[in-house]
Order: sequence, then structure tokens, then C-alpha cells
Amino acid sequence: MTDTWLNKVNWTHDGLVPVIAQDKDNGAVLMVAWMNREALKRTVEGGEAVYWSRSRKKLWHKGEESGHVQKVHEVRLDCDEDVILLKVEQIGGIACHTGRHNCFYQKLEGQEWVSIEPVLKDPAEIYRVAQAVVSHQDEK
Repeated sequence: MTDTWLNKVNWTHDGLVPVIAQDKDNGAVLMVAWMNREALKRTVEGGEAVYWSRSRKKLWHKGEESGHVQKVHEVRLDCDEDVILLKVEQIGGIACHTGRHNCFYQKLEGQEWVSIEPVLKDPAEIYRVAQAVVSHQDEK
């Protein structure tokens, strides 16, 4: 498979493109992240979302620690060719690192941000389990 399709994307000056992850069944926006060429290529080839972490400066396979992977059903490019839309199946029902279904859980009411989505699982539990698995694998 040739990678020329990647050239159609209008990457930022630092080689990134914003990505919207949307629930394939109900259309809910789950999260927004970033991809570089390698992340998009791996996403398409592997069928699971891989993003670029700007803070950690590395690729991250969504769910690599939490187990909440995103199975990609469709990849779209917007009209300006500078935003990617992923239609995904969110495994485990949790997309946000805060333990919520999606990252857009705060709503502006008047002049206050109010949390309107419940925490489905305590993040400490999500990542404690993941850390235990990683630690156990490191011991091998």
C-alpha cells in the first residue's frame, strides 16, 4: 500500500492534524486529539486509533494503558483537508481519561462550567489496573 494518500492532508507547520473521535452509533463527539503522519498511517493499517501526544512527544495507541481502545470504522477528511474525523466504536464505553464516556463533560451555565456527565469509572482504578499489568509485564 502506497502512502501517497497521506499527502492530501493539510498538516500544520509542526506536522500535525486535529482529529475528532465520534461514536459511530450515536454521533456523540468523544474526544479531540492530534495525529502526525505515522499515527494516521498506523490507525488506518491497524484499525484502532493511534494519536500523537503533544505533551509526551510520542505516539500513543488509545487504550494502551486503560484498555479503552477505539476501533475505527471510518476515516474522513474535512473540506479544507485539515481535520480528520474518526467514526469509532469506543471499547469499554469510556473515552476520557477522567473516567467519563466523553471528554466534553463540562457545560457553560451562565458564567460557570458545570460537569454534566457522570464518572463511569474512577480513573485511579482504570490506571491502577493498567499499571499493575505493565509492572507485571516488566517483571517477565
